[in-house]
Amino acid sequence: MPGQSRSLPDDLFTFTTTDRAPLYTALIYAFGEANERLLTSLALDDVREHLSAVGWSGTLDDTDLSAALQQLRDWRLVDAGQNHSEQYRTAQEYERRNLQYSLTRRGEAALSGHQAAVAALESSGGLQTAVLDAIAETLDRLALLTRRLPDSTTGPRTEATTEQRRLYAAFAELSGHLDAMRTGIRTFNSDLQRLLRADEVNEATFEEVKEATVRYLDDYVTRLDDRAARIRQAAGRVREAGLERLLQAALAGAELPPHVDAAERDAQWLDHAHTRWVGLEAWFAPSGDSRPRAELLSTTARRAIVSLLQVVDRMRTARRRPSSAQADLRRVAALFATAPADDDLHRIWRAVFGLHPARHTSLGHADPETVPRGSSWADAEAVPVAALLRESGIAEKFARPARVRDVSELRARRTERARVERAATERAIRALGTDGPVCISGLDALETDTFVAFLDLLGRAVSHPPHHGELRATSADGRVEVVLTPPRDGARAQLRTTSGALDCPDYEFRIMVPSRMPWGVPA
Repeated sequence: MPGQSRSLPDDLFTFTTTDRAPLYTALIYAFGEANERLLTSLALDDVREHLSAVGWSGTLDDTDLSAALQQLRDWRLVDAGQNHSEQYRTAQEYERRNLQYSLTRRGEAALSGHQAAVAALESSGGLQTAVLDAIAETLDRLALLTRRLPDSTTGPRTEATTEQRRLYAAFAELSGHLDAMRTGIRTFNSDLQRLLRADEVNEATFEEVKEATVRYLDDYVTRLDDRAARIRQAAGRVREAGLERLLQAALAGAELPPHVDAAERDAQWLDHAHTRWVGLEAWFAPSGDSRPRAELLSTTARRAIVSLLQVVDRMRTARRRPSSAQADLRRVAALFATAPADDDLHRIWRAVFGLHPARHTSLGHADPETVPRGSSWADAEAVPVAALLRESGIAEKFARPARVRDVSELRARRTERARVERAATERAIRALGTDGPVCISGLDALETDTFVAFLDLLGRAVSHPPHHGELRATSADGRVEVVLTPPRDGARAQLRTTSGALDCPDYEFRIMVPSRMPWGVPA
């Protein structure tokens, strides 16, 4: 985005870090509240009035208020000037009303930054499907308005037309929807990660919130692919109508005020608009081999659902256990503290931790005669202890080896079923094969297997972005390719099947094998 890497002045937000930060912040907001009322210059009495309007309840005399305003002037957040248009009756009135204060550009930036920070701290993100629907509807409206524009948009700029104003309003609305979508997704993802890391909360509330979040994510992801495909197709229609014509017309409809550097300002506006459009395409229809960010969002949401369900399952499992490790250790500590004698302490220790006498003391050396009788175990050579003995107390384990299951019959049944299904699919695809382009309206009634195969190919094709005006897709095994060409006149077709009727655009289609040779099937 333009200005993304620019550094801010070091003292832009100094007014929020001093001892009198509440007063300075209230003054900045007082000037902002006055600007909303189209009052750009305030005298001392006006400043005090607008301080009350923003909720400041402290008492300030003229000296304190003037000192605070002077400090804001030193930070270049507020400017002061004399008002020569007023008529003053007394010298005292001249002193109070002659000097007027207003926000500088830095002051307006500081106010906007503070408001944005407060909004970010208090907001909660969301995944609104309504925003996705609004983006698709706005793109459709932009494509329609762009087609209505006259063919020639060159020449000196004149008064904006109604269509240009509508284009600008629609493009501004699209930008707002994109900002809302990105902000909501970013904030919701941050809140979700904090929820996954949350530990010190009430377990009942914790589980309830997480289960509700799982349902929320599931509802959003269920139709995300369909909505993303609709937005991708609408963006393609805008491209076909002419993106540059749209932006130039929206710039004219913006009716920016006259300016010395109007050409440079217009170029910056167009560059910013292009950046907005590139951001939209990055989410839903990126160029090249890049994955749309909407797919990454879907993957992240599904991963979050699994993580949340795992956390909830662990909590339920822990609740079903009669006690926890912490409770057991606290109980042991209480028994140790109340034990009457040392022998009781040893019995409690052995009962709790299972540290009984070693089970391998009966093992002997391979050549016992090499070890003199009466030798201490600390001085004798070590005796190897099998892992099985350490784990179960059994020196050796003898068992019959498990029988190997014969799966040849099951493998044969699966092979035969796969062969039958593959043959049925090939027959269905061959029934749809064409010697050349054929419209859907030219097909006869289809059998159920043929219709299912054809519907699968259609669904795969329309879910991909168009390439040179064509929709292409391959079957799941990669052996069949379908090429769709959308109808130019928006015609629709009724495809009769043994299960019902399919109403869809009258696409012109070709079905081909990987050798790029169409199947020749008599009509």
